[in-house]
Amino acid sequence: MTMNKSPSLVVVAATTAAEKQKKRYPGESKGFVEEMRFVAMRLHTKDQAKEGEKETKSIEERPVAKWEPTVEGYLRFLVDSKLVYDTLELIIQDSNFPTYAEFKNTGLERAEKLSTDLEWFKEQGYEIPEPTAPGKTYSQYLKELAEKDPQAFICHFYNIYFAHSAGGRMIGRKVAERILDNKELEFYKWDGELSQLLQNVREKLNKVAEEWTREEKNHCLEETEKSFKYSGEILRLILS
Repeated sequence: MTMNKSPSLVVVAATTAAEKQKKRYPGESKGFVEEMRFVAMRLHTKDQAKEGEKETKSIEERPVAKWEPTVEGYLRFLVDSKLVYDTLELIIQDSNFPTYAEFKNTGLERAEKLSTDLEWFKEQGYEIPEPTAPGKTYSQYLKELAEKDPQAFICHFYNIYFAHSAGGRMIGRKVAERILDNKELEFYKWDGELSQLLQNVREKLNKVAEEWTREEKNHCLEETEKSFKYSGEILRLILS
């Protein structure tokens, strides 16, 4: 004999299914940026972030206090970083694509600041190197994504700028202590209140993502690992 489920059991089952669905996208209720942040945090090590889940494997994932940076390596990092920021900022500035146009002149731009820093190093007598493979590879990848995959491109945009404003600043401070007599580079300074600049971009990112399907949002989130991989290869140059 087949027994029909009572209405209350059906409601409970439906509620449980809905809750499971929600659990798949942590942070969703706060907006898409929170989803991106959650995925990014999980890809950190415990030393890098309290929410980190990744095991420390590569040299740049060790605590910064244990790093042994060199000025030459740091210059390679700055030059390759500038190439990536040049690429990102040119794509945004030259694009008529509405998704990218939202992010023109956010105040987070770094290429001009890096130019100033590299000029300072030149004045100190250092030779400025040419970009290396990590920067050139990442730059080319961003150009390709911008043309054909806006969701993936936005993932890189978010992770590059927001990581630099957090962990990147801490790394810059520690490296400056070790090899630059505590000089604060322009790379780590913003015109205006950084927290407000970041909040403005968060709002723009959330607004853009409202137009995306769940599949497009998931596709963006899945690109986070590649963003970390490419950025990690550039970061590693500090220790080269």
